[in-house]
Amino acid sequence: MSFDFHEKELESKESLWEMYKKWKSHHTVSRSCDEKHRRFNVFKENVKYIHEFNKQDKPYKLKLNKYGDLTNHEFRSTYASSKVNHHRMFRGTPRGNGTFMYEKVTNIPPSVDWRKKGAVTGVKDQGQCGSCWAFSTVVAVEGINQIKPSKLVSLSEQELVDCDTTSSSGCNGGLMEYAFEFIKQKGGITTETNYLYKAEDGTFPMIFILKLRRLNWMILQLNGPVVAIDGHETVPANDENAPLKAAANQPIAVAIDAGGSNFQFYSKGVFTGDCGTELDLGVAIVGYGTTLDGTKYWIVNNSWGPEWGEKGYIRM
Repeated sequence: MSFDFHEKELESKESLWEMYKKWKSHHTVSRSCDEKHRRFNVFKENVKYIHEFNKQDKPYKLKLNKYGDLTNHEFRSTYASSKVNHHRMFRGTPRGNGTFMYEKVTNIPPSVDWRKKGAVTGVKDQGQCGSCWAFSTVVAVEGINQIKPSKLVSLSEQELVDCDTTSSSGCNGGLMEYAFEFIKQKGGITTETNYLYKAEDGTFPMIFILKLRRLNWMILQLNGPVVAIDGHETVPANDENAPLKAAANQPIAVAIDAGGSNFQFYSKGVFTGDCGTELDLGVAIVGYGTTLDGTKYWIVNNSWGPEWGEKGYIRM
């Protein structure tokens, strides 16, 4: 699903322009005449960056994907804009319940993949909406729902985007803790089929039906809850084994720094290196493992569609 290119295509402006046209056709990207040349210059720099990076001896590779003619700033502003740090600043220290249900767990398997256990739905795509916080939340709720009642149901991110407006900001970012609390207080969340994702802000739908009797109105709330949760807990920061204990027992929602062109064009391998601290992307850990050379990694479910990374996932 990514776009391959060869070194000889980098040799001239003409061959790069032909590559750009093929890339736009491959990913069905439409640009206006005025915008094409500016976008081509961005595309050209991204192609060269990817090519030079892949010459290095790194444990992961980059590839020219559907974000090929976006600057990293544009990319972050659109796809990594959950603004977790911003919301945390107003919320204060993560509260949770003050407990950790897996604290006494001692039997931690060497590897876990909740996809293979049937606890993860297909990779979803948030589109040009900063709603990754909603997708991160939903992956965790879908996972625990499959593990406990043993039923995997694809749930509605759009319901959170439209309705969890007291604390979160829809396509302008949000916080997973707020979303968990919203689901608990509301009594649950409905299915994706009942409440389809639109990649834009909306309002919580209500329908008014006038009955035959005079002034007898009924207000029906569409798409009633399907999956409920009892609450959520924050994984303790003072226990280095706590994330492993949690991930061994269920998919968990996490926030990461998705900055940099390397994350934008990640293709395969174990993503390593210096980590930033500007938490701007909500994702979900759905397992962990170790490579043949002994590198430990998390299996991370992202919401940028299956054409990004390892079929929508990144190992970190």
